[in-house]
Amino acid sequence: MATIFSSPSAIFSSSSTTKTPPSSSSSPKLSLLPCKQQPLTTLTAAAAIAAILISAPPPSLASDYQVYYGTAASAANYGGYGGNSSKKDSAEYVYDVPEGWKERLVSKVEKGTNGTDSEFYNPKKRAEKEYLTFLSGFRQLAPKDAVLSNLALSDVNLQDLIADANSVKSEEVKDDKGQVYYVYEIDGVGTHSLISVTCAQNKLYAHFVNAPNPEWNKDKDILTHVHKSFKTVGGTF
Repeated sequence: MATIFSSPSAIFSSSSTTKTPPSSSSSPKLSLLPCKQQPLTTLTAAAAIAAILISAPPPSLASDYQVYYGTAASAANYGGYGGNSSKKDSAEYVYDVPEGWKERLVSKVEKGTNGTDSEFYNPKKRAEKEYLTFLSGFRQLAPKDAVLSNLALSDVNLQDLIADANSVKSEEVKDDKGQVYYVYEIDGVGTHSLISVTCAQNKLYAHFVNAPNPEWNKDKDILTHVHKSFKTVGGTF
């Protein structure tokens, strides 16, 4: 087909009763050589690019997050601001932080009043954040509904979120060591929240992941990953 369309003069000359030998200056065969090789060159280049893309390893999901090690130190023993002194070998809990998120510095007063131990936020969407609070003196979890209500007592924003929520879901989950976590999902009027609560080392830990509904719809996979990454650790990690 390439010969027919690229050389219309050949069609007319073949139907003529008088066959004139083609001149050396306008040979159809010579004029077809560049037309045949150009598509082959393009296909070869495309195949090479495809081979490179296929052979390249997929990006690692782990590189999109960093692990935060939290010590849950009391306000009296809180060494400075922001919890940057957290060490891997003294961590009481861990969770993943998306790449590019920033740590908000937590004051001693805030830590002493509502137990906030750490917080990170998305600098491009500041209302999209995760944070952890803890309370001492808890050896085991109360019923699920009671735990959520007690958390709201020291968190006005959580009170409003629950009061205006479209739905509140809760479930009990056990990890591979048998530790119990209460998991809550609150679909609020303007905000979506994922909460994970557990007890360990005579402390109650609550990990929050909050985002306005537009951001939740866009970043649901990332926020769910962050939510599921939270866990407590004991002794050396």
